[in-house]
Amino acid sequence: MTAQVDYLVVLFTATSGASGELLGSDEKELVQLAWQLVDVKNKTLGRVNELLIKPDLSDLTEEKEEEDVVEESQEEENGSGDCVSTATSIDSALNLFNLQLTNEVNSASAGTSLCLCTDGQLHIRQVIHPEAASKNILVPDCFHSFFDLRKEFKNHFPASDLKTLNAHVMAESLSIPVDTPTTWDPSASQDPSAALPAEVAVQQVRLLASIVLALLSDPFCHTFSNPDRVSERFESGTCSKMEKVCDNTVIRARGLPWQSSDQDIARFFRGLNIAKGGAALCLNAQGRRNGEALVRFVSEEHRDLALQRHKHHMGNRYIEVYKATGEDFLKIAGGTSNEAAMFLSREDQIIVRMRGLPFTATHEQVLAFFSPGDGLKETCPVSGGKDGILFVRYPDGRPTGDAFVLFACEEHAQCALRKHKEILGKRYIELFKSTAAEVQQVLNRFSSAPLISVAPAPLVSVLPTMSLLPPPGGVRDCLRLRGLPYTASIEDILTFLGEFTHDIRPHGVHMVLNQQGRPSGDCFIQMTSAERALQASQRLHKHVMSSQRGANSRYVEVFPCSAEEMGLVLMGGSLSHTHTHTHTRSRSGTGLSPPPCLSPPSYSFTPVPPVLPTEAAALYPPIGPVLLAPRPLPPGHAYYPASAQLYMNYTAYYPSPPGSPTTMGFFPAPSSLSPGGLVRMPGLPYNGSGVKDLINAVQGYQYTPEDALMHAHGPMHAHDPARTLLTQPKEWVCI
Repeated sequence: MTAQVDYLVVLFTATSGASGELLGSDEKELVQLAWQLVDVKNKTLGRVNELLIKPDLSDLTEEKEEEDVVEESQEEENGSGDCVSTATSIDSALNLFNLQLTNEVNSASAGTSLCLCTDGQLHIRQVIHPEAASKNILVPDCFHSFFDLRKEFKNHFPASDLKTLNAHVMAESLSIPVDTPTTWDPSASQDPSAALPAEVAVQQVRLLASIVLALLSDPFCHTFSNPDRVSERFESGTCSKMEKVCDNTVIRARGLPWQSSDQDIARFFRGLNIAKGGAALCLNAQGRRNGEALVRFVSEEHRDLALQRHKHHMGNRYIEVYKATGEDFLKIAGGTSNEAAMFLSREDQIIVRMRGLPFTATHEQVLAFFSPGDGLKETCPVSGGKDGILFVRYPDGRPTGDAFVLFACEEHAQCALRKHKEILGKRYIELFKSTAAEVQQVLNRFSSAPLISVAPAPLVSVLPTMSLLPPPGGVRDCLRLRGLPYTASIEDILTFLGEFTHDIRPHGVHMVLNQQGRPSGDCFIQMTSAERALQASQRLHKHVMSSQRGANSRYVEVFPCSAEEMGLVLMGGSLSHTHTHTHTRSRSGTGLSPPPCLSPPSYSFTPVPPVLPTEAAALYPPIGPVLLAPRPLPPGHAYYPASAQLYMNYTAYYPSPPGSPTTMGFFPAPSSLSPGGLVRMPGLPYNGSGVKDLINAVQGYQYTPEDALMHAHGPMHAHDPARTLLTQPKEWVCI
């Protein structure tokens, strides 16, 4: 809209909850609408209209309700010139508003174009549209564009701050008299969470209308020509990894239902403008949705409004909303594949994901899968034929069993989804409604390094020569709780700590989840001091914790630990005690489980005694000095070197709300590392297979490859009573 409109409709809304700058932040329902028509050309004002929304709790018929509305409106109109109406729901209220507004414009006969005008963004974006979307109500077209009076005022007063502007400030700047005792001032020291009195809406509308007339008159002669727009629907699209995304436009939504789509996310943020292709659902390490999404808005203003919807509801679930970065969004939604770009270039298409395809599946088989069967009338043709099918492959060209299929409309897509778990070849196929961002994310996962890497089993040749243990001597100002009930929540943990709750640092409760995203029974707590951490461990160790969400209760072990030890576990390691005498125990896995447990106060190592007496060592010059003075095991270093790739193989970082899980730090390693140490392993079985068993036993512990030793019991020889060592260069046998 470039030309000035004929009428401005000054609108003010009130809910049953918070007001002012917190309007709409508490999901309270709309209870009052007030508006006044402004003739832009003639600079005249119409009557003030008020619409009250009161749920009808009686068994009145529709005819009786209409009679009540007409009688009440007529009665008020005869008294003060204002029109007061009543509606029983937001649906009927919006329809009645549109009807009365249209009748008033037609009766004025000075033009037909009109646009809403409000004091700020909240009345339209945070009140009308969110409530209508949550109740599946279609709002009239007039609510999709409006003028923000604060922005129009700022054009003539550039020094004004939009966040501090309100009707009173604008009226004082324009020298408009304000009846202070009777007019509500949003900047006054009032409780913003309290509901407004009923008469405030009418007062605000009259004051805003006076401000509009002042801007239209000399010396400002303002032109209302470029209104703000509210997107009617979400537009899907693609995003390149080379694209620049502003950090101040991205949020992270957490707690989404697993079956939610990008359209559901757009419906949750209805009223705010999401950028094209700006809703990206996140996947876990198994390629399944993890209940999180990254959403990119068109501006920082819309991002800030989205943050006010923290813990608003999507169905029966509340959604947590946090700040995120542009880099986070590009990791999920950004792509570089030309094949995917061509596939997603067809706009207004519905995407369906196929999972579990046979590795030999072809385009023809997929087309035949979606073709109608014998005697069936339902059709779900694939849009574009073979061009509407995208197979996901590994970098070497091998199929992954996943594919994406395009459909022209929602009806065809729903028909296709009804084939969920039908058979193709000898396998049943899972079907899910998908998004463009999910296509990019799946392709990124299989065609390049995974987003959450899984550490391979360590090999001797690639092990760095450094210790896996945390550095000793750290301040043990943290607590580790082990053996929690799996249903325990953060509230249960705080109840268990009792008086020590006051000593917890802000956002200092960290749950540890396993690879499946379920509670592992461990928890770390950051305390304000080491003394309080020690007192808590001594008083609460092996006390019983109960869970509010389950009948089970367990005793909990409480240990003091340092921040380095906590970081080691949260980054994927383990501090669990391992019994070295269980030789037949399987040591499969990634090998990132350094001993010992957290109970010792520090990691100290006693001097290593000589392996041989001095007299015996003198008989073997090449190795005697080594055995007389073996290298001691040096103090531990950082768990991960600064340049190492971060693995999350066993645990996942789960901060306590409202901390946003955007970054994970790790401890930098020193630039130079000390040499390794000599390890003695007595008590090995007689039937051991040699070096292979030893490597498996020490898997994950770094040592110098050229100093690799093999220790095994052998038969005692009569000519060697001193039980000395056989001088073999790489395999030393102790007999």
